Amino acid sequence: MSFLNQLKSQATALQSQQVADGALHESNRAKTELASKTVWLYVAELAKQLNVIAPDGPRLSIDGKTHWPAMKLCAFRPDSRKKMLRDKEVFDFIAMGWDIVVREGTAPSGSVSVNFPPDLERVEKRIAAGAVKHERKEIRHPEKNSLQAIRFDYVMQARGNLMVTADHDKAQLRFRVANASGFEVLQTTIGAERISSDLLDEMAKMIVGQPNQFV
Repeated sequence: MSFLNQLKSQATALQSQQVADGALHESNRAKTELASKTVWLYVAELAKQLNVIAPDGPRLSIDGKTHWPAMKLCAFRPDSRKKMLRDKEVFDFIAMGWDIVVREGTAPSGSVSVNFPPDLERVEKRIAAGAVKHERKEIRHPEKNSLQAIRFDYVMQARGNLMVTADHDKAQLRFRVANASGFEVLQTTIGAERISSDLLDEMAKMIVGQPNQFV
């Protein structure tokens, strides 16, 4: 076989692979878009219903010892954004945020002091996860000026959120849920073909703190 024919064979094989890759990408894009639309319609409707119900919130604690009063979930806000992928408009992400507030009355204030690095890390992580408004103060020895503890003064109000990011090339949706059952972030990746109303029902149960099989 001449060198030119070798090049033709290589080019033909490459073109065949490009066609196959293009067909796979298009198939995955279509699957992911269908799944994303299913999630968006579900989340938009879920937000409407939960804004009426204002379900009970999770049991929260900044230090793991002192628990906040009874909380509720409210102000659910759905959102979605799109992007261009290979000259086609597709879902980029679907999101929903909500507030976690006291069931009765106004938000009380709290305070916690820590003096060991592991405790400090846990407290800072929980405050960041819940977007808790706070002030951080250093407590120092009155004479030696040595650091004795870090005190956090905070308001007992937090935020929760859902973020669903579409990966069209892999036909997957990445779910991230913050503060559904406490100050924590849960993440999972699900194939687009698995997205269904039953699966999203399990997600909704997780958000409102009911037993579920979502994660």
